[in-house]
Amino acid sequence: MPLSPQSMPKTTAITVLGAGVWGSALATLARVNHHPVTIWSRRGKLTLADVVADTQVIVVAVAMKGIPQVAAQLKDITLPKSAILVSATKGLDAETMCTPSQIWQATFPDHPIVVLSGPNLSKEIEQGLPSATVVASNNPAAVDIVQTLYSSDCLRVYTNPDQVGTELGGTLKNVIAIAVGVCEGLKLGTNARAALITRSLPEMIRVGTHLGGQPETFFGLSGLGDLLATCTSPLSRNYQVGYQLAQGKPLSEILAGLTGTAEGVNTTNVLIQLANREGIPIPIARQVHRLLNGRMTPQEAVETLMERDLKPEACDLF
Repeated sequence: MPLSPQSMPKTTAITVLGAGVWGSALATLARVNHHPVTIWSRRGKLTLADVVADTQVIVVAVAMKGIPQVAAQLKDITLPKSAILVSATKGLDAETMCTPSQIWQATFPDHPIVVLSGPNLSKEIEQGLPSATVVASNNPAAVDIVQTLYSSDCLRVYTNPDQVGTELGGTLKNVIAIAVGVCEGLKLGTNARAALITRSLPEMIRVGTHLGGQPETFFGLSGLGDLLATCTSPLSRNYQVGYQLAQGKPLSEILAGLTGTAEGVNTTNVLIQLANREGIPIPIARQVHRLLNGRMTPQEAVETLMERDLKPEACDLF
């Protein structure tokens, strides 16, 4: 039977790889719809082979640095033939500069890969507060299945064929969230925050479209939506990194005190390498990179951005 929502059983076995705050939230969302969920953790007793043996959907919520290792482990396991892999990780691989879904697609070329991304703060999801997200794939049947599995009274799920753009929107906004956290930590005001968020969008679009995404995707939930959520909430770990840097705390201390991973730190470092290689202008991300690497203070980063050459607003929108 062809892959479709109608071909899936009423209750679908789902395995979530990653027992952190995001993985737990995704497990909660699946259980809301009465699907049996198994959560795997590297520190748990269950092996990867155990948890994927009879699963129909594998949701990956592992931190970016763990993706290559988990992919390599899974490659040695025979997955169920029709298993769908859902990538819910936001980041860039430090070695290959690939996105998570690109790693999964290269590892499992015969399995559908779906990206899940949106303005989804884990703590709010765990509280059952209403939210919306996007699932994207070049496999229409797989994306429809994941939409059906996760749609509920507390989560509205949209679909998008732009897998790359959807993934990059959720990845790049973490860099900007660090910048906005700095802005808030320095008490620069609402005007500065609004200007920074607005000017960051063309930067995200430049990177995203250069790498194959569609411009309109960045105005949707996985782009602008996720950007707004992450840049305006203290619940965001990346926002907290910037905010605490502005308070004078060292980065190592900030990261040690976080619950979960602030993916924007690694993403910033990889993004700079990628932009240098491809010749992509990313002025905001460059200041974040210099700040994270101790090459300037938060105040100097702000001054550098304010002193840039004057230009028309729309000259670098795309």
